[in-house]
Amino acid sequence: MARTDAVWSEQGTTPDAIEGALRDLLVQRHAEDDKYVPARVLNMIAFVDREWTGEIANRLRGVGRYSPSRLLVLAYEPRRERLDARVSIVSEGEPARGEFGLLRETVVVELGERHLDDLVTIADPLVVTDLPTLLWSPHGHWDIVEVLLALSQAVLIDSIEEPVWRDALDRACGLVSEAYVVDLAWLRSIPWRERVAAAFDPPQRRPELRAIERVILRHHAASTVSAMLFAGWLSSRLGWQPSPLVLQGKQLLGKAHASRQDVALRLEAAPLDVPGLEGLTIGTASGRELSLDRGPGGLHARSREPRGVERTWRIPGASRGEGGILGEGIRQALLRDPAYVPALKAAEAMLP
Repeated sequence: MARTDAVWSEQGTTPDAIEGALRDLLVQRHAEDDKYVPARVLNMIAFVDREWTGEIANRLRGVGRYSPSRLLVLAYEPRRERLDARVSIVSEGEPARGEFGLLRETVVVELGERHLDDLVTIADPLVVTDLPTLLWSPHGHWDIVEVLLALSQAVLIDSIEEPVWRDALDRACGLVSEAYVVDLAWLRSIPWRERVAAAFDPPQRRPELRAIERVILRHHAASTVSAMLFAGWLSSRLGWQPSPLVLQGKQLLGKAHASRQDVALRLEAAPLDVPGLEGLTIGTASGRELSLDRGPGGLHARSREPRGVERTWRIPGASRGEGGILGEGIRQALLRDPAYVPALKAAEAMLP
């Protein structure tokens, strides 16, 4: 279990004083017990509205072993005049014999509008040099994101939180030209993409990929972007040429042009309590059909063969919850997913 080993705080402080406190605490902790060393894998900068820092802290506590090595929280309160800071160093319990214990650092800086012009100057000394830095602004503040990109190599976004899903795709397309983008709306579809890929993976099933003639995606009302990214993934992987969808009520309807035939696309909002996809159906010209639906205990799968034979089964453990999604997002900052950008570009081509 994680425990707090050292804490420092100061009101009316400076970036140099915070950086000095960090260095002194780490030296002190290592001098007390040389089995403890600072983790050195990833910086994370989170620019958050101060009133929601507790909620963001709870979300980050849920990521477990994917916690960043050093977390810098810039807690924004417009009218604040003074720069206040708190530093804490946490270890993950006692190290096993012959192993080192890792120390993770959290720096919370409370700042106001008057500090925004110096934001890079404030943040720069508080991230570990030569480590990749992941930037996250869960409450928007896209002007701040543009400023802090100077310190970041990756940006964490959640496209479903954008009030207008068209704007979400446009913003993501703009960001990918400036940094590596990790989109939680994309990561939520990992179990669905894995199961669809597995269904067509046997050599005798692969020709069916060229015979797909319809795709139906059912999604949370606020997760249109997730459905569009999934449709974009299919299009980019299978060489379809997507065309703009048409909005009809709560549905998006359209076609993608495949080498053999057009593929009918239907994205429809469904009653769902959690973000992401609720279900999907893929049908082929031969009469084969695959359906996946969210349900108790995992995904409920149903397949129908061309001769009408049906089979149903359950895929347990498909959902990792929102804490698991955020943890995967942090982990992805150290990786490179080559499928996201092509899927994003294909989804952009589907915009009405």
